[in-house]
Amino acid sequence: MAFRNILVLCHLAVSAFWEELGLFAIAAAGVAIAVLLGKSFKQPAAEDPPITLFRPRFNQRYATADVELRPNPVRRYASCHCLDAQYEPDEMGEEGAEEKVVRLEWQELLFHTEAQDETSDAWKSLEAYIAKIREEGSDELNPMQGIGPEKWKQIVTLPKSIGTLKSVKFLSLYGSHLVRIPAEIGEMTNLEEFDPYTSRCLHWLPYEITRCKRLTRSRVSTRCLYGNYKYRPPFPRLPQILPVLAPAACSVCGEQFPQTQIYQAWISLRVATDVLPLLVHACSEKCVESLPKPASGYVQWPHLG
Repeated sequence: MAFRNILVLCHLAVSAFWEELGLFAIAAAGVAIAVLLGKSFKQPAAEDPPITLFRPRFNQRYATADVELRPNPVRRYASCHCLDAQYEPDEMGEEGAEEKVVRLEWQELLFHTEAQDETSDAWKSLEAYIAKIREEGSDELNPMQGIGPEKWKQIVTLPKSIGTLKSVKFLSLYGSHLVRIPAEIGEMTNLEEFDPYTSRCLHWLPYEITRCKRLTRSRVSTRCLYGNYKYRPPFPRLPQILPVLAPAACSVCGEQFPQTQIYQAWISLRVATDVLPLLVHACSEKCVESLPKPASGYVQWPHLG
């Protein structure tokens, strides 16, 4: 009798367990089986593609290998206030009032007239570096590397002797304090890459750069240019005939200037990969009229600012 009672109690216990936890036990067993089967039939996963790391390129020509990249040598970038009005500074009203934005008014723009000290060690070092590049037939001109960052920031224009560098393909002017480039750049007939990026006082270029027929790549701080597409700052009004600006011959035909007059004009043309504001010094109105059609979206004729 006692044994029979024990059997009854066991049956009741099993029934109660099944009613409460039976479905849970089946589900847990199913998960365990699925995990085991998954491990048995899982295919090896394909390797993840390599991660591409993008690093800033400082003073580097196109397609420079990662192992050759160098740290940024610039400690202080040049700056000026010529194009301040293209920005919209925030001006706070009275206490508690909402913030408002005030656009600055454009002032009459004038060319940078900083004079280069040609008696300085920096200038002499630059001339010597250019001579070395010419003698060695090097295909790269990189003044920051050639004369050092401290001397490079004392240079506001390049020597006219750059026109003798027929072998140079890459001209690096990264982080310069240049305010102008001489017309002799047009005589660098093998130039392929032009990099004045972060040269923030360089607002225009000479028309003669269009003579560099092999020039196909450029890296320019376009927001620092006169008439740039994004902000549309104005151009300085012409004429502004300054000895430091005028080339030795007509920008268009190459003839000597007549003693009577030089004709100046602005024109926006695509040079390599950027649209640049170019300053023309012409010997006649006919030469101005013969200029090519400006880039689409810009003033469609040579103008005086």
